[in-house]
Amino acid sequence: MMRTLTPVASYPVCPIVSFELCRQASNKLFFPCNISEKLAKASRVHKTYQLKAGFWESIKSGILNNSTQVVEPLTTLPEEEEEPLPQEFVLIEKTEPDGTVEEIIFSSGGDIDVYDLQALCDKVGWPRRPLSKLAAALKNSYMVATLHSLWKSPGSEGNDQKKLIGMARATSDHAFNATIWDVLVDPGYQGQGLGKALVEKLIRALLQRDIGNISLFADSQVVEFYQNLGFEPDPEGIKGMFWYPKY
Repeated sequence: MMRTLTPVASYPVCPIVSFELCRQASNKLFFPCNISEKLAKASRVHKTYQLKAGFWESIKSGILNNSTQVVEPLTTLPEEEEEPLPQEFVLIEKTEPDGTVEEIIFSSGGDIDVYDLQALCDKVGWPRRPLSKLAAALKNSYMVATLHSLWKSPGSEGNDQKKLIGMARATSDHAFNATIWDVLVDPGYQGQGLGKALVEKLIRALLQRDIGNISLFADSQVVEFYQNLGFEPDPEGIKGMFWYPKY
């Protein structure tokens, strides 16, 4: 007996490049097209920052112009509108013939062991990064979403086997903008719609926090993957640009 997602096409590479790979990829900066409208409808509180007047206007709406503006002090949100707590739930559950159960668990607030993350990066073929920098990247991210595989065998309570099989993270100014980084899924679990679910649920969590401008850097081989999720390359002629030391 299985509860699962609608499968999507399997991709030979990870859906999104890490920072070190950005300059080797297509250097395209992606922004949401229709994803805000699609996901916000399912939100409990529809208080998403709307992109009404074009992308640049929405960016500039959070920046003071030459004229002095009065900024109202922050107030405590009503209890029903407070930021949602980290989520954790079973995304997929499969039962094997011998009674062993595998659960794919999504979490938007769990801790990640950097050694487990490094092992996952190795599996997808990413260049190794210093563990200290991996830990700093996770610590300084606005949000980290994970997928874990949890195996439960009959009569072996307390001896469940849990393994990290997916991750995505986002950095943000905590108000208007967020950028998604480091989306990866264990090759043994690709082709099951897990990457799609990971990105969609991360976007939903950002929208629930009133962050409406969401961007990412995608490898040229997976542009279609993100377009199918509602992202639009180079809206209004915007181009992603990089500065890095010329050694």
